[in-house]
Amino acid sequence: MIAEKMKNMVANSSAIRAMFEEGNRLAEIYGAENVFDFSLGNPNVPAPGAVKKAIQEILEEEDPVALHGYTNSNSGYADVREAVAASLNERFGTEFEGKNIVMTVGAAGGLNVILKSLINPGDEVIAFAPYFGEYRSYTNNYDGVLVEISPDTVDFQPKLDEFEQKITKKTKAVIVNTPNNPTGVVYSEETIKKLTAIMEDKQKEYGTDIFLISDEPYRELVYDGVKVPYLTKYYDNTIVGYSYSKSLSLPGERIGYLVIPDEVADSDEVLSAANVATRILGFVNAPTLQQKVVAKCLNEKTDISYYDRNREALYRGLKDCGFECIKPEGAFYLFVKSPVADEKQFCAAAKKYNILIVPGSSFACPGYVRLAYCVSYETIVNSLPKFQELAKEYF
Repeated sequence: MIAEKMKNMVANSSAIRAMFEEGNRLAEIYGAENVFDFSLGNPNVPAPGAVKKAIQEILEEEDPVALHGYTNSNSGYADVREAVAASLNERFGTEFEGKNIVMTVGAAGGLNVILKSLINPGDEVIAFAPYFGEYRSYTNNYDGVLVEISPDTVDFQPKLDEFEQKITKKTKAVIVNTPNNPTGVVYSEETIKKLTAIMEDKQKEYGTDIFLISDEPYRELVYDGVKVPYLTKYYDNTIVGYSYSKSLSLPGERIGYLVIPDEVADSDEVLSAANVATRILGFVNAPTLQQKVVAKCLNEKTDISYYDRNREALYRGLKDCGFECIKPEGAFYLFVKSPVADEKQFCAAAKKYNILIVPGSSFACPGYVRLAYCVSYETIVNSLPKFQELAKEYF
Protein backbone atom coordinates (compact mmCIF):
# COMPACT_ATOMS: atom_id res chain seq x y z
CA MET A 1 0.00 0.00 0.00
CA ILE A 2 1.48 3.32 -1.02
CA ALA A 3 1.74 6.33 1.30
CA GLU A 4 -1.43 8.34 1.85
CA LYS A 5 0.24 11.52 0.60
CA MET A 6 1.24 9.75 -2.61
CA LYS A 7 -2.29 8.55 -3.30
CA ASN A 8 -3.42 12.10 -4.00
CA MET A 9 -0.29 12.89 -5.99
CA VAL A 10 -0.77 9.80 -8.16
CA ALA A 11 -4.43 10.63 -8.69
CA ASN A 12 -3.49 14.12 -9.84
CA SER A 13 -0.40 13.12 -11.79
CA SER A 14 0.84 15.61 -14.35
CA ALA A 15 -1.61 16.21 -17.20
CA ILE A 16 1.36 17.46 -19.19
CA ARG A 17 3.20 14.15 -18.99
CA ALA A 18 -0.01 12.23 -19.68
CA MET A 19 -0.60 14.27 -22.84
CA PHE A 20 3.01 13.77 -23.93
CA GLU A 21 2.64 10.00 -23.54
CA GLU A 22 -0.61 10.18 -25.53
CA GLY A 23 1.30 11.96 -28.27
CA ASN A 24 3.76 9.08 -28.50
CA ARG A 25 0.87 6.63 -28.73
CA LEU A 26 -0.83 8.59 -31.51
CA ALA A 27 2.45 8.97 -33.40
CA GLU A 28 2.76 5.18 -33.59
CA ILE A 29 -0.73 5.00 -35.10
CA TYR A 30 -0.79 7.98 -37.46
CA GLY A 31 2.89 8.80 -37.92
CA ALA A 32 4.79 11.50 -36.03
CA GLU A 33 4.36 13.98 -38.88
CA ASN A 34 0.57 13.79 -38.47
CA VAL A 35 0.51 14.41 -34.73
CA PHE A 36 0.80 17.98 -33.43
CA ASP A 37 2.07 17.66 -29.89
CA PHE A 38 2.20 20.98 -28.04
CA SER A 39 2.15 19.40 -24.59
CA LEU A 40 5.68 19.34 -23.20
CA GLY A 41 8.20 22.15 -22.81
CA ASN A 42 11.01 20.02 -24.21
CA PRO A 43 13.40 22.23 -26.25
CA ASN A 44 13.72 21.29 -29.91
CA VAL A 45 16.65 23.66 -30.49
CA PRO A 46 19.92 21.75 -30.09
CA ALA A 47 22.46 22.73 -27.46
CA PRO A 48 25.14 25.17 -28.68
CA GLY A 49 28.15 23.51 -30.32
CA ALA A 50 30.28 24.76 -27.42
CA VAL A 51 28.54 22.26 -25.15
CA LYS A 52 29.75 19.27 -27.15
CA LYS A 53 33.21 20.79 -27.37
CA ALA A 54 33.27 21.38 -23.60
CA ILE A 55 32.25 17.78 -22.91
CA GLN A 56 35.00 16.45 -25.15
CA GLU A 57 37.65 18.72 -23.62
CA ILE A 58 36.65 17.88 -20.06
CA LEU A 59 36.66 14.15 -20.69
CA GLU A 60 40.11 14.38 -22.28
CA GLU A 61 41.65 16.74 -19.73
CA GLU A 62 40.16 15.84 -16.37
CA ASP A 63 41.12 12.97 -14.08
CA PRO A 64 38.18 10.57 -14.64
CA VAL A 65 38.21 9.34 -11.04
CA ALA A 66 37.91 12.87 -9.70
CA LEU A 67 35.52 14.01 -12.43
CA HIS A 68 32.99 11.25 -11.81
CA GLY A 69 33.38 11.20 -8.03
CA TYR A 70 31.55 13.08 -5.31
CA THR A 71 32.30 16.79 -4.98
CA ASN A 72 34.05 17.92 -1.79
CA SER A 73 31.01 20.03 -0.93
CA ASN A 74 27.43 18.96 -1.58
CA SER A 75 26.97 22.47 -3.00
CA GLY A 76 29.25 21.65 -5.93
CA TYR A 77 32.72 22.33 -7.27
CA ALA A 78 34.25 25.49 -5.78
CA ASP A 79 35.66 26.67 -9.12
CA VAL A 80 32.31 26.20 -10.86
CA ARG A 81 30.47 28.15 -8.17
CA GLU A 82 33.03 30.95 -8.41
CA ALA A 83 32.59 31.06 -12.19
CA VAL A 84 28.80 31.21 -11.93
CA ALA A 85 29.00 34.02 -9.36
CA ALA A 86 31.44 36.01 -11.51
CA SER A 87 29.19 35.63 -14.55
CA LEU A 88 26.15 36.88 -12.64
CA ASN A 89 28.12 39.83 -11.26
CA GLU A 90 29.20 40.82 -14.75
CA ARG A 91 25.71 40.55 -16.20
CA PHE A 92 23.60 42.04 -13.40
CA GLY A 93 25.95 44.21 -11.35
CA THR A 94 25.65 41.97 -8.29
CA GLU A 95 28.35 41.11 -5.77
CA PHE A 96 28.00 37.36 -5.27
CA GLU A 97 30.81 35.02 -4.27
CA GLY A 98 31.14 31.32 -4.94
CA LYS A 99 29.81 30.58 -1.47
CA ASN A 100 26.47 32.16 -2.48
CA ILE A 101 25.95 29.51 -5.18
CA VAL A 102 24.60 26.00 -4.66
CA MET A 103 24.73 23.82 -7.76
CA THR A 104 21.48 21.85 -8.10
CA VAL A 105 19.82 19.06 -10.02
CA GLY A 106 17.97 21.46 -12.29
CA ALA A 107 15.55 24.15 -11.16
CA ALA A 108 13.18 21.52 -9.75
CA GLY A 109 15.92 20.09 -7.58
CA GLY A 110 16.84 23.60 -6.48
CA LEU A 111 13.27 24.45 -5.51
CA ASN A 112 13.02 21.28 -3.45
CA VAL A 113 16.34 22.03 -1.76
CA ILE A 114 15.35 25.56 -0.75
CA LEU A 115 11.83 24.60 0.33
CA LYS A 116 13.27 21.75 2.40
CA SER A 117 15.65 24.28 3.95
CA LEU A 118 12.97 26.85 4.82
CA ILE A 119 9.55 25.25 5.31
CA ASN A 120 8.09 23.99 8.57
CA PRO A 121 4.83 21.99 8.51
CA GLY A 122 1.94 24.39 8.09
CA ASP A 123 4.04 27.23 6.65
CA GLU A 124 2.44 28.94 3.69
CA VAL A 125 3.97 29.39 0.24
CA ILE A 126 2.26 31.85 -2.12
CA ALA A 127 2.14 31.32 -5.90
CA PHE A 128 0.51 33.49 -8.56
CA ALA A 129 -1.88 31.66 -10.86
CA PRO A 130 -1.36 30.53 -13.48
CA TYR A 131 1.70 28.74 -12.15
CA PHE A 132 3.72 25.60 -12.83
CA GLY A 133 1.62 22.90 -11.19
CA GLU A 134 4.53 21.13 -9.53
CA TYR A 135 4.86 24.05 -7.09
CA ARG A 136 1.99 22.49 -5.18
CA SER A 137 3.71 19.12 -5.02
CA TYR A 138 7.05 20.63 -4.03
CA THR A 139 5.40 22.56 -1.20
CA ASN A 140 3.43 19.50 -0.13
CA ASN A 141 6.65 17.49 0.00
CA TYR A 142 7.54 19.39 3.17
CA ASP A 143 4.02 19.67 4.58
CA GLY A 144 3.69 23.30 3.60
CA VAL A 145 0.47 24.90 2.34
CA LEU A 146 0.33 26.43 -1.13
CA VAL A 147 -1.75 29.63 -1.23
CA GLU A 148 -2.94 30.68 -4.68
CA ILE A 149 -3.39 34.20 -5.94
CA SER A 150 -6.12 34.11 -8.58
CA PRO A 151 -5.15 35.03 -12.15
CA ASP A 152 -5.68 38.40 -13.77
CA THR A 153 -6.70 37.17 -17.20
CA VAL A 154 -6.40 40.64 -18.75
CA ASP A 155 -2.60 40.80 -18.73
CA PHE A 156 -1.57 37.93 -16.39
CA GLN A 157 0.44 40.26 -14.16
CA PRO A 158 0.12 39.36 -10.43
CA LYS A 159 -2.99 40.54 -8.57
CA LEU A 160 -1.18 42.56 -5.94
CA ASP A 161 -4.27 43.63 -4.00
CA GLU A 162 -5.22 39.99 -3.42
CA PHE A 163 -1.58 39.16 -2.72
CA GLU A 164 -1.42 41.76 0.04
CA GLN A 165 -4.58 40.38 1.63
CA LYS A 166 -3.38 36.76 1.59
CA ILE A 167 0.00 37.26 3.26
CA THR A 168 -0.26 36.04 6.86
CA LYS A 169 2.02 35.33 9.80
CA LYS A 170 2.37 31.83 8.36
CA THR A 171 3.68 33.06 4.99
CA LYS A 172 7.23 31.78 4.64
CA ALA A 173 7.87 32.14 0.91
CA VAL A 174 6.52 33.62 -2.30
CA ILE A 175 7.36 31.98 -5.64
CA VAL A 176 7.52 34.06 -8.80
CA ASN A 177 8.22 32.68 -12.26
CA THR A 178 9.11 35.26 -14.88
CA PRO A 179 9.19 34.76 -17.85
CA ASN A 180 6.19 32.74 -16.88
CA ASN A 181 5.13 29.19 -17.58
CA PRO A 182 2.39 28.90 -18.92
CA THR A 183 1.67 32.45 -20.15
CA GLY A 184 5.02 33.69 -21.46
CA VAL A 185 4.42 36.95 -19.56
CA VAL A 186 7.36 38.87 -18.09
CA TYR A 187 6.63 40.66 -14.81
CA SER A 188 7.45 44.32 -15.29
CA GLU A 189 9.90 46.22 -13.08
CA GLU A 190 6.96 48.27 -11.80
CA THR A 191 5.19 45.06 -10.78
CA ILE A 192 8.31 43.74 -9.03
CA LYS A 193 8.80 47.00 -7.10
CA LYS A 194 5.18 46.99 -5.92
CA LEU A 195 5.32 43.30 -5.01
CA THR A 196 8.52 43.61 -2.99
CA ALA A 197 7.28 46.77 -1.24
CA ILE A 198 4.26 44.79 -0.04
CA MET A 199 6.55 42.03 1.21
CA GLU A 200 8.78 44.52 3.03
CA ASP A 201 5.75 46.02 4.79
CA LYS A 202 4.40 42.59 5.76
CA GLN A 203 7.76 41.50 7.17
CA LYS A 204 7.72 44.56 9.42
CA GLU A 205 4.06 44.10 10.36
CA TYR A 206 4.47 40.47 11.40
CA GLY A 207 8.11 40.53 12.50
CA THR A 208 8.84 37.55 10.25
CA ASP A 209 11.10 36.74 7.32
CA ILE A 210 9.28 36.20 4.03
CA PHE A 211 11.48 34.78 1.28
CA LEU A 212 11.00 35.62 -2.38
CA ILE A 213 11.94 32.61 -4.52
CA SER A 214 12.55 33.55 -8.14
CA ASP A 215 12.19 30.50 -10.40
CA GLU A 216 14.10 31.43 -13.56
CA PRO A 217 14.49 28.61 -16.10
CA TYR A 218 13.30 30.91 -18.92
CA ARG A 219 15.34 34.03 -18.13
CA GLU A 220 17.23 33.99 -21.44
CA LEU A 221 14.18 33.22 -23.57
CA VAL A 222 12.75 36.71 -24.18
CA TYR A 223 11.72 38.53 -27.34
CA ASP A 224 11.39 42.03 -28.77
CA GLY A 225 14.03 43.48 -26.46
CA VAL A 226 12.08 42.78 -23.27
CA LYS A 227 14.15 43.01 -20.06
CA VAL A 228 13.70 40.63 -17.12
CA PRO A 229 14.44 42.31 -13.76
CA TYR A 230 17.02 40.52 -11.57
CA LEU A 231 15.12 40.22 -8.33
CA THR A 232 17.93 40.20 -5.76
CA LYS A 233 18.35 43.90 -6.58
CA TYR A 234 14.84 44.71 -5.33
CA TYR A 235 14.42 42.68 -2.14
CA ASP A 236 17.03 41.40 0.33
CA ASN A 237 15.31 38.10 1.14
CA THR A 238 15.42 36.93 -2.48
CA ILE A 239 16.66 33.47 -3.49
CA VAL A 240 17.09 32.66 -7.17
CA GLY A 241 16.64 29.22 -8.71
CA TYR A 242 18.05 28.76 -12.19
CA SER A 243 18.28 25.95 -14.73
CA TYR A 244 20.27 25.42 -17.92
CA SER A 245 17.47 23.23 -19.29
CA LYS A 246 16.17 25.94 -21.59
CA SER A 247 19.06 28.41 -21.96
CA LEU A 248 21.43 25.66 -23.15
CA SER A 249 18.79 23.08 -24.20
CA LEU A 250 19.93 20.59 -21.55
CA PRO A 251 16.68 19.52 -19.81
CA GLY A 252 17.70 15.89 -19.40
CA GLU A 253 21.09 16.73 -17.90
CA ARG A 254 19.44 18.19 -14.78
CA ILE A 255 21.82 21.03 -13.99
CA GLY A 256 21.13 24.41 -12.39
CA TYR A 257 21.88 26.43 -9.29
CA LEU A 258 20.51 28.42 -6.37
CA VAL A 259 21.70 31.91 -5.51
CA ILE A 260 21.49 32.66 -1.77
CA PRO A 261 22.85 36.20 -1.30
CA ASP A 262 24.50 37.46 1.90
CA GLU A 263 21.58 39.87 2.27
CA VAL A 264 19.18 36.97 2.93
CA ALA A 265 18.24 36.71 6.60
CA ASP A 266 20.50 34.19 8.37
CA SER A 267 22.18 33.55 5.03
CA ASP A 268 24.96 31.39 6.49
CA GLU A 269 22.37 29.09 8.07
CA VAL A 270 20.30 29.01 4.88
CA LEU A 271 23.39 28.15 2.83
CA SER A 272 24.35 25.40 5.26
CA ALA A 273 20.80 24.05 5.20
CA ALA A 274 20.75 24.04 1.40
CA ASN A 275 24.06 22.16 1.34
CA VAL A 276 22.70 19.53 3.72
CA ALA A 277 19.32 19.37 1.96
CA THR A 278 21.12 18.60 -1.31
CA ARG A 279 22.57 15.53 0.38
CA ILE A 280 19.63 14.27 2.41
CA LEU A 281 17.14 14.62 -0.45
CA GLY A 282 19.27 12.07 -2.26
CA PHE A 283 20.82 14.38 -4.84
CA VAL A 284 24.18 14.27 -2.98
CA ASN A 285 25.57 16.79 -5.48
CA ALA A 286 24.63 18.14 -8.89
CA PRO A 287 25.95 16.06 -11.84
CA THR A 288 29.69 16.57 -11.85
CA LEU A 289 30.36 16.46 -15.58
CA GLN A 290 27.55 18.92 -16.25
CA GLN A 291 28.83 21.31 -13.59
CA LYS A 292 32.13 21.49 -15.48
CA VAL A 293 30.34 21.81 -18.82
CA VAL A 294 28.15 24.77 -17.88
CA ALA A 295 31.13 26.53 -16.29
CA LYS A 296 32.78 26.49 -19.73
CA CYS A 297 29.57 27.65 -21.42
CA LEU A 298 28.41 30.53 -19.22
CA ASN A 299 28.41 32.94 -22.15
CA GLU A 300 26.67 30.56 -24.56
CA LYS A 301 23.01 30.72 -25.54
CA THR A 302 20.65 28.72 -27.68
CA ASP A 303 19.46 30.43 -30.84
CA ILE A 304 16.03 31.66 -29.76
CA SER A 305 15.26 32.94 -33.26
CA TYR A 306 13.81 29.47 -33.86
CA TYR A 307 11.40 29.92 -30.98
CA ASP A 308 10.61 33.47 -32.06
CA ARG A 309 9.66 32.31 -35.55
CA ASN A 310 7.40 29.65 -34.04
CA ARG A 311 5.91 32.22 -31.66
CA GLU A 312 5.00 34.56 -34.48
CA ALA A 313 3.61 31.83 -36.73
CA LEU A 314 1.50 30.13 -34.07
CA TYR A 315 0.23 33.36 -32.53
CA ARG A 316 -0.83 34.80 -35.90
CA GLY A 317 -2.27 31.47 -37.03
CA LEU A 318 -4.43 30.99 -33.95
CA LYS A 319 -5.61 34.61 -33.97
CA ASP A 320 -6.62 34.20 -37.63
CA CYS A 321 -8.65 31.15 -36.61
CA GLY A 322 -10.53 33.27 -34.07
CA PHE A 323 -8.84 32.10 -30.87
CA GLU A 324 -8.02 34.60 -28.11
CA CYS A 325 -4.55 34.83 -26.57
CA ILE A 326 -1.98 37.36 -25.50
CA LYS A 327 1.34 37.47 -27.31
CA PRO A 328 4.04 35.99 -25.06
CA GLU A 329 7.09 38.09 -24.21
CA GLY A 330 9.23 35.16 -23.15
CA ALA A 331 9.54 31.40 -22.60
CA PHE A 332 8.01 29.21 -25.33
CA TYR A 333 4.35 28.89 -24.41
CA LEU A 334 1.10 30.32 -25.73
CA PHE A 335 -1.79 30.53 -23.26
CA VAL A 336 -5.03 30.46 -25.23
CA LYS A 337 -8.56 31.12 -24.01
CA SER A 338 -10.77 28.09 -24.46
CA PRO A 339 -13.84 28.80 -26.61
CA VAL A 340 -15.89 26.83 -24.04
CA ALA A 341 -15.88 27.13 -20.26
CA ASP A 342 -14.66 23.57 -19.77
CA GLU A 343 -11.22 23.67 -21.34
CA LYS A 344 -10.78 19.92 -20.84
CA GLN A 345 -13.65 19.44 -23.27
CA PHE A 346 -11.80 21.67 -25.72
CA CYS A 347 -8.61 19.62 -25.26
CA ALA A 348 -10.59 16.48 -26.03
CA ALA A 349 -12.01 18.08 -29.18
CA ALA A 350 -8.51 19.10 -30.29
CA LYS A 351 -7.31 15.54 -29.90
CA LYS A 352 -9.73 14.47 -32.64
CA TYR A 353 -7.44 16.42 -34.98
CA ASN A 354 -4.30 14.96 -33.36
CA ILE A 355 -3.65 18.28 -31.66
CA LEU A 356 -2.38 17.82 -28.11
CA ILE A 357 -2.66 20.75 -25.70
CA VAL A 358 -2.70 21.04 -21.90
CA PRO A 359 -5.71 22.25 -19.88
CA GLY A 360 -5.25 25.47 -17.92
CA SER A 361 -6.59 23.84 -14.77
CA SER A 362 -3.18 22.14 -14.55
CA PHE A 363 -1.84 25.65 -13.89
CA ALA A 364 -4.70 26.75 -11.58
CA CYS A 365 -6.29 28.72 -14.41
CA PRO A 366 -9.29 26.87 -15.88
CA GLY A 367 -10.82 28.17 -19.08
CA TYR A 368 -7.44 28.33 -20.85
CA VAL A 369 -5.09 25.91 -22.55
CA ARG A 370 -1.30 25.90 -22.92
CA LEU A 371 0.59 25.23 -26.13
CA ALA A 372 4.34 24.68 -26.01
CA TYR A 373 5.77 26.00 -29.29
CA CYS A 374 9.26 24.54 -28.75
CA VAL A 375 8.52 22.21 -31.66
CA SER A 376 9.68 22.16 -35.25
CA TYR A 377 8.52 24.99 -37.49
CA GLU A 378 7.00 22.37 -39.78
CA THR A 379 4.83 21.17 -36.91
CA ILE A 380 3.51 24.71 -36.46
CA VAL A 381 2.80 25.20 -40.16
CA ASN A 382 1.21 21.78 -40.66
CA SER A 383 -0.95 22.13 -37.56
CA LEU A 384 -2.65 25.35 -38.64
CA PRO A 385 -5.09 23.74 -41.11
CA LYS A 386 -6.12 21.37 -38.30
CA PHE A 387 -6.64 24.32 -35.97
CA GLN A 388 -8.83 25.88 -38.63
CA GLU A 389 -10.95 22.72 -38.72
CA LEU A 390 -11.12 22.74 -34.93
CA ALA A 391 -12.12 26.41 -34.88
CA LYS A 392 -15.09 25.69 -37.18
CA GLU A 393 -16.63 23.68 -34.34
CA TYR A 394 -16.80 26.83 -32.18
CA PHE A 395 -16.83 29.98 -34.32
